[in-house]
Amino acid sequence: MSYITSAALAETGYVVLPALPDPIDPAEWQELEYVGWRSSGVTRFAPLASYAGEVECNGFWNHTPPRTDKDGVWISSQVEKAPTLVRLAQEPGANVGRCRVIELQPNTYADAVYNLHQDDNNRLNDSGTGWVVRAWLNLTDDPDSLLILREDRFDPATEIRLPLAAGTRMVVDTQRFWHAVWHRGTTPRYSLITSLTSGPELDAYIEAQGGDPHAHGVPLDPALVEAAQIELHRRIEERRRAFEAQGIVMEPPVDLY
Repeated sequence: MSYITSAALAETGYVVLPALPDPIDPAEWQELEYVGWRSSGVTRFAPLASYAGEVECNGFWNHTPPRTDKDGVWISSQVEKAPTLVRLAQEPGANVGRCRVIELQPNTYADAVYNLHQDDNNRLNDSGTGWVVRAWLNLTDDPDSLLILREDRFDPATEIRLPLAAGTRMVVDTQRFWHAVWHRGTTPRYSLITSLTSGPELDAYIEAQGGDPHAHGVPLDPALVEAAQIELHRRIEERRRAFEAQGIVMEPPVDLY
């Protein structure tokens, strides 16, 4: 199938925008209503826009009638608490699907590698329309925490690690990348995540903001990376055996090297 994609993301699949210059009042995310929703780690979400304007996080394709991750309906009870977040989510001028604040508890690098996942933003997306990507705005100051991106889930050589200081902004094709966050803080991390539709509006916004598709990544000790790889395969094998004991066939084993 053919989609309208973002030229800015064509080469590397991501861009980092200049950090947001002005601080945001923490009340805008602290006073939102959160719901439990499993993601990469121990998480909760506070939706700002959802399928029908309700405080819920389900994929739009799981509703009736089902649709792709576009045309999110703003939730009035949440929007009134977070006007700055809503403005920033709408700033690119692109169609907004799901929009929500994620709360992530501290974890380890091995946890993040195990929790790597690809998003399903474009389920039911019609050919010839805009490809859905994700915009991130880190709300808390987590300079030691890293967004982990891998083109190959099992190959750390494909890994990009981007730091998450307050105000960090990125646009990522999260259906291209396996991704998760290693949160090295002692308190929860909060970030605004917005589904945006690729097209001329998003490209113009990224260009005007000076999006960088070659942002400087953070190196890690090779021994730490290798240990996480071993733990990744151990956890997958443990899960596979647990499900097979129940007669459920899971993913096949993958060679570590």
